[in-house]
Amino acid sequence: MGNKDFFDEEDKKLIQEEYDSLINNLTRCDKEGDRELIEKAFRIANEAHWNMRRKSGEPYIIHPISVARIVNQEIGLGAKSIVTALLHDVVEDTEYTLEQVTRDFGPKIASLIDGLTKISGTYNKESSSSMQAENFRKMLMTLSDDIRVILIKIADRLHNMRTLDSMPEHKKMKVAGETIFLYAPLAHRLGLFAIKSELEDLSFKFRQPQIYDEIAAKLKHSEKKFFALINKFALPIIEKLTEVGISFDISGRPKSIFSIWKKMQAKNVPFEEIYDVLAVRIVFEPTPDIPEKTQCWNIYSMITDTYLPKPDRLRDWVSRPKPNGYEALHVTVMGPEGKWVEVQIRSRRMDEIAERGYAAHWKYKGDSSQENELDKWIKKIRTMLENPLEDPIEFLDEFKMNLFSSEIMVFTPKGKLISLPKGASALDFAYEIHTEVGNKAIGAKINYKLNPVSAVLMSGDQVEIITSDIAKPDKEWLSFVTTSRAKEAIKGALRTESSNRIKRGMDILEDKLKELGVTSNAEVVRKLMQAYDIPNKDELYSGIELGIVDLENLKKIVRKSPGKNVIKYWELKLIGSRKEAKEEASPKKEKLNANVPFLLRENVENAEQSYEIAKCCNPIPGDEVTGYRSPEGTIIIHKPKCPVAIRLMSNEGNRIIAVKWAIHKLVSFPARISMSGIDRIGLVNEITNIISSELKVNMSRINISVHEGIFEGTIDVYIHHTKDLNNLMMKISNIKGIDSVKRVEDFSEITS
Repeated sequence: MGNKDFFDEEDKKLIQEEYDSLINNLTRCDKEGDRELIEKAFRIANEAHWNMRRKSGEPYIIHPISVARIVNQEIGLGAKSIVTALLHDVVEDTEYTLEQVTRDFGPKIASLIDGLTKISGTYNKESSSSMQAENFRKMLMTLSDDIRVILIKIADRLHNMRTLDSMPEHKKMKVAGETIFLYAPLAHRLGLFAIKSELEDLSFKFRQPQIYDEIAAKLKHSEKKFFALINKFALPIIEKLTEVGISFDISGRPKSIFSIWKKMQAKNVPFEEIYDVLAVRIVFEPTPDIPEKTQCWNIYSMITDTYLPKPDRLRDWVSRPKPNGYEALHVTVMGPEGKWVEVQIRSRRMDEIAERGYAAHWKYKGDSSQENELDKWIKKIRTMLENPLEDPIEFLDEFKMNLFSSEIMVFTPKGKLISLPKGASALDFAYEIHTEVGNKAIGAKINYKLNPVSAVLMSGDQVEIITSDIAKPDKEWLSFVTTSRAKEAIKGALRTESSNRIKRGMDILEDKLKELGVTSNAEVVRKLMQAYDIPNKDELYSGIELGIVDLENLKKIVRKSPGKNVIKYWELKLIGSRKEAKEEASPKKEKLNANVPFLLRENVENAEQSYEIAKCCNPIPGDEVTGYRSPEGTIIIHKPKCPVAIRLMSNEGNRIIAVKWAIHKLVSFPARISMSGIDRIGLVNEITNIISSELKVNMSRINISVHEGIFEGTIDVYIHHTKDLNNLMMKISNIKGIDSVKRVEDFSEITS
């Protein structure tokens, strides 16, 4: 197929080297015919993709080979999955059809490829609020058939992230946003921890390159010191473990860049103050006659005999594994030179499950408890997918919630453990037990104390639900439940209730009209809607059933002549003409070149395209920024790390555009700084003097409180650029008594 001389010798050599790297390092491909099947898939894929190149310039076939290698060597899937990975783009991008796949490789591989093929043209693009969200939902449908589809999709995304540099800027932001929002949590939920960490780091690298480079440079700078420290730390442990005859591997590494940054954000401290940047992992070969759990605790005992543990940092996932099957014992101890070091203790089996997640469970089928947890989760996802009415974006948010990136464990009165997301309420717990228990819930006993169903649960709580036969779901319940199971059940009950109410209202109206000798028709209903100022007939019928719509004046309303119709018609004409005029005027705003950053200029009024600064993250000139083109046409400017921006990148990536600050001298932007230190007379005067007199910066609000000689405060200012803000913070930090000065990134508004 195509011209065989399109690729030069170097390209052909590269393709062969990549394929050899796959075929010479196969795992779990021991069955007869496995290698032949893979060879056949490679030949077909290579032929089909022959004249195609990726954006980076390399032959396209390198991508499927790389995905196949991740699928096999990093996730641990077998021959069928390798074949699927090699052929995953063939059906979509070439003339090779699904029927041919079935003929050449059988129906199983064909169904896996079908699940991976991107969905297009199968949903109404006009009514769908997000094409990405809809595509993702369709892809997840394959969870019902074979979870390998999702594992291969994660491998595909990992290779795309590893090679994202060649993409245009707006595409990078879309893919990176989608990765952090969905694919990293999904990898975490399926137990692929190494892949989850790499996806987070790569996404972070493209969304916030400056901060990523800073942390990477600091890690690089400290690398020699880190490894010297880890060696010093490990020596006494190695001696003790060797002495008692334990066979083990010990390795040390700094934590991932993204996890370090998350800790910096959560604790609001610089890199230098993150205390457990180092992690040491001990993987032991278990002794057959001693339970693995006991051996983990024995090793823990040897470590804490040598180093002092931090009591609040013990994590026991050996007694109770995470819902995704992860098992390990984590302890943070005080190592040499006063540095905290996290130690992870795992058996060989636990380590394989930690690195390869769901795929590794097939190898250890004897212990099915972890599989059960994952099976339960998959059932929950299937339940969500079965509801066709749900808006795709709403579905995505609820799916993300169900990834349980952070979970709590609560007990039933009989001591059964239930996993729920952090922040779940007693009502979530009720629906987790059974839909009818949720629908009839009126209260909860949490640790034997009576609480409302809205009470938020904590890990370890024992919960008993109190029910009543006359109770029924309320719309308000949706505001305090977090699980999709609870939300779906409440929405379903409300829909049923609403349908019944509408039917009863319709019957009441018909009976009343019969008494007047009038037949119910569209004209009568329209008159009633107009008389009671009700926008639609369903609300009218509901109102009648509830007694809100009083039918005392029914006779008068029905006999009334339609005098106002002419005015309504003209109003509609006027609205229509305005709408047409608006639609004619709007195309100008679409003149945005996705490859050229939109410049954020000062004179917004005269600009062809207007923009707004997002209130959720308040970016200022000098900050890294990204743009979101709203349906109205306005560009809204966010910081890439802003949670709202991440959600938009994931759900509506096609609306994300590259933006760039132009020089700002006229317009000033709101910013807030927080300070703390030791109080003294004249301190506030010195601070305000530097801001107003020395640096000529406008202040809009100052808020300082002092408690037992320690002062804390915030100052709201208007500045032109981050350089001005950094200069201001540096000057304030030099004042005697000031301990810390930080920029507050998350504030809703500034009052002038």
